[in-house]
Amino acid sequence: MKKSLKQIMGSGLSISLLAVSVAGAASAADTTTATTATTATTAQSKNLIVLIGDGMGPAEVTAARYYSKKFLNKDRLELDGYYVGKATTFSQSGPYTTESGAVTDSSAAATAFSTGNKTYNNAVSVSNGEVAKPYGSVVEAAIKQGKATGLVTTDVIAGATPSVWASHVRQRGNQNAIVSQYLNSGVNVFFGGGKTNFITKDEKGKRTDKNIIPDFEAKGYKTAYDKAGLDAIPATAGNALGLFALDAIPYVLDRDDKTPTLPQLTQKALDILSQNKNGFVLMVEAGRIDHAGHGNDLPTNIQETLELDATLKTIVDFAKKDGNTSVVATADHETGGLSLGRDNVYELNVDLFNKAKHSTDYLDASLKAAQTADDVREIVADNVGFTDLSDDEVALILKGDGTSSGRGGGYNAVVSKRLGVGWTGHGHTGVDVGVWAYGPIASLVKGDIDNTDIAKSGAKVIGADLTAVTNELQDKYLYPLFKVTRDSKTLLAARSLAEALDIKVTWDETTKTVVLAKDSQQLSVNVETGAMKENGAASALVGNVDNGKLYLTLEAFNKLTGKSFTWDSASERILIN
Repeated sequence: MKKSLKQIMGSGLSISLLAVSVAGAASAADTTTATTATTATTAQSKNLIVLIGDGMGPAEVTAARYYSKKFLNKDRLELDGYYVGKATTFSQSGPYTTESGAVTDSSAAATAFSTGNKTYNNAVSVSNGEVAKPYGSVVEAAIKQGKATGLVTTDVIAGATPSVWASHVRQRGNQNAIVSQYLNSGVNVFFGGGKTNFITKDEKGKRTDKNIIPDFEAKGYKTAYDKAGLDAIPATAGNALGLFALDAIPYVLDRDDKTPTLPQLTQKALDILSQNKNGFVLMVEAGRIDHAGHGNDLPTNIQETLELDATLKTIVDFAKKDGNTSVVATADHETGGLSLGRDNVYELNVDLFNKAKHSTDYLDASLKAAQTADDVREIVADNVGFTDLSDDEVALILKGDGTSSGRGGGYNAVVSKRLGVGWTGHGHTGVDVGVWAYGPIASLVKGDIDNTDIAKSGAKVIGADLTAVTNELQDKYLYPLFKVTRDSKTLLAARSLAEALDIKVTWDETTKTVVLAKDSQQLSVNVETGAMKENGAASALVGNVDNGKLYLTLEAFNKLTGKSFTWDSASERILIN
């Protein structure tokens, strides 16, 4: 799918010309030992499991604990027994927005705790800058060790948190490319939602090339689309692809019996991956805590957090029985700015936390269709049991909260006030998040850490070499800033890519000409007329100056370097070899 210049370039990228700104999967049971990567540490654990609560800040955990005490007769969460500290979550400012990076998005945070490197919001395991380079993840390093690997989520499987472990793109929204990279990643188990990125538009999906599921099946992946299909996958399957919803897996409050739970998905992944005698690395994400936080839907948020808590029990039970597994759990960020208490009232109405029958997403169509105050009162009474709505509350729901959440936002504002909770908004916040751990990794992530320490400690505890896998990837790929012209030509930011390829760039103010040179090859571009010359002779190469930045085709860089670089349009990257 073609992207507009605004989509590709983002904002704030113009730089003056006067400043010379010219700008195949192995079986999980495979026991072959990798030889391409060396390790600098002695492994303390054979297996590593990373559990992520997307959007799960301290207040979300506390709300779930209140619910557990009130309605489940449990004074503590499973999490509470393994708390070791907290992690910072900030990212970096980047090339596409004016954001400082103080408040991260999921892809930048997940890049940090999967690769050990900070990057900009929206980046999927690539570095910051106009010419990004890929960062290797703990999963990719584990594959080099001959370990089995898996990714499990209740979000779409090509979402930000899963994708950083096994793919590399400049923009997290390029989910079709992420899925295509999964095919050749070597990861053994993919369980989640997001079938839409595997099937074509004719099949109600998003792919324009083909249905890619048969390609996974040809590589030995057993497929499943519901709980019965999941149950039918044997532990000896080796490779498995489970796609349990077109988009994200339904919330806990909205599921039927045909949809597997996160603990069930996790247990099946453990059954498969533990067949490998070299060990495994598994990432599990409770992805919809974040979605409920974006919607300011506390009852739904609590149920998603409690499912993460139950998943931790499944994981730690395995680790205790196995005796050679490290477990670490954390969050990428907090979502919504949840406060337990509001309006200067020292009260929290925990007795109302269990009233909701469904999520606000589930009610969205009904709320949109409501015509009268009585319609609204009926919806609210049926779902959350409030039969005494005031006229002001009804009016707020009908009007909506003034955001894209619309009437759902108004509904959640009414429910939240009655529960005694507040929200600062519908986005992420910059607070620290908790860290919980079991096994040898616990001592490595104890105290006040940064989210990058999760990756570094994970690699260390299994003896994996992040540097080696990163170097291998950076020898193969570059991810430059680019744009696509109206006639479908891909043009690359000239100065930044030239510098990455050791091409000398000079600016002749008198002739308004940019000169790029390497060895005996020279290319000059008059930025006023667009005329281009190769070694002094007129050239047919295509270039373009946009907002003071020069863009050239990849052919120009091939001529200058004598190489045969190719452009991977799907993944939006240069193949170096």
